Amino acid sequence: MGSITDLITTLGKKARSAEKTLRGATTKAKNNALINIANQIDNNRATILAANTQDLSHGKDNGLDDALLDRLMLDDARLDGIIESLNQIVALPDPIGEITDLKFRPSGIQVGKMRVPLGVMGIIYESRPNVTIDAAALCLKSGNAAILRGGSEAIHSNLALYACVKDGLIDAGLNEYCVQLIDTTDRTAVTELVKASDYVDAIIPRGGKGLVEAISESAKVPVIKHLHGICHTYIDKDADTQKAIKVAFNAKTRRYGVCNAMETLLVHASAAGRILPELIVKYIDKGVELRGCKQTQQLSNHVIAATDEDWDTEYLDAILSIRIVTSMSEAIDHIDKHGSGHTESIITENYTSGRRFITEVDSSSVMINASTGFADGFEYGLGAEIGISTDKFHVRGPVGLEGLTSQKFIVLGDGHTRA
Repeated sequence: MGSITDLITTLGKKARSAEKTLRGATTKAKNNALINIANQIDNNRATILAANTQDLSHGKDNGLDDALLDRLMLDDARLDGIIESLNQIVALPDPIGEITDLKFRPSGIQVGKMRVPLGVMGIIYESRPNVTIDAAALCLKSGNAAILRGGSEAIHSNLALYACVKDGLIDAGLNEYCVQLIDTTDRTAVTELVKASDYVDAIIPRGGKGLVEAISESAKVPVIKHLHGICHTYIDKDADTQKAIKVAFNAKTRRYGVCNAMETLLVHASAAGRILPELIVKYIDKGVELRGCKQTQQLSNHVIAATDEDWDTEYLDAILSIRIVTSMSEAIDHIDKHGSGHTESIITENYTSGRRFITEVDSSSVMINASTGFADGFEYGLGAEIGISTDKFHVRGPVGLEGLTSQKFIVLGDGHTRA
């Protein structure tokens, strides 16, 4: 216990010191570091992929399911995506130092707000090694130091990627401790990190519901939570048939092991007969297991009975729950009861219905005629994301650069004194 505590204390002290120097770093210096990191990844593809192969082999030996293996896997295309993400973050405006709402007060002073970093971020994540780069890059550009703790299943991949981050920082003349990776797989490191209130300003956990709940219960610093992603698509009575089939199919089958994948499909009873039979065949052909209400079961003998637990389950797998509803109100009530506040979509050609849905559904992203798969920082133009917050404070939805900042009041005077 003592050695892990000492490790977190050492990392925390280095991060706090680095964070102070990062506050004054220029946009050019931060962008140069990001460009260097991208070049390091490009030049070290073979090393990174070899490390990832080692993690995949261990994962298979340890019985990781296909969805988790998919999240863990890196290839040249995914490395290209990581590099593109870095380039997009470089191109984004630097939020730090932005002054807004500057107004004169009757006293003659000017009062406004300046955007500032949160400080030191602790990022705890599972499976996806790309988070090592996304988190490092977003924290760096937003002026935050970062302490990263990836899952044990991706340790070799994370170490290989972190080596690129460290070299990129050094080459840019920035403090190498602006980003640090916890290199032990001992779970005690997580317990100690979330209690390190002297050194860590906020924790962002990315992983399963159990991980997030455990961290939230034990943390002594604020937690920006992404609890889980039970995402819904509602096919309205006024939905276009082919549009509904295309969007609902993509929302589930694009990738199974991601938080923005649709887990429950809701279909208006008057649209079910013209849409579900064809859609069910497509799902079955794709290998998706279907669990449905009694009305859905009547449309196909491939649909097994859904249980009460199914409506509350984030499968992260080739499994989908389907429920036929009699109204939009019933669909919204279902989402309110069973949803996680992540992402919901309506398929409709009725403008009024679409507006009602996005107004009344209380989730971090609500869509009209689009796949839930678009709920992603990259797709939203944020460059990347550290996570998708299902909280309402202090940030909601994909957490990009601005989500990693706060604002402080600034006052401009010229010898003003208060009477």
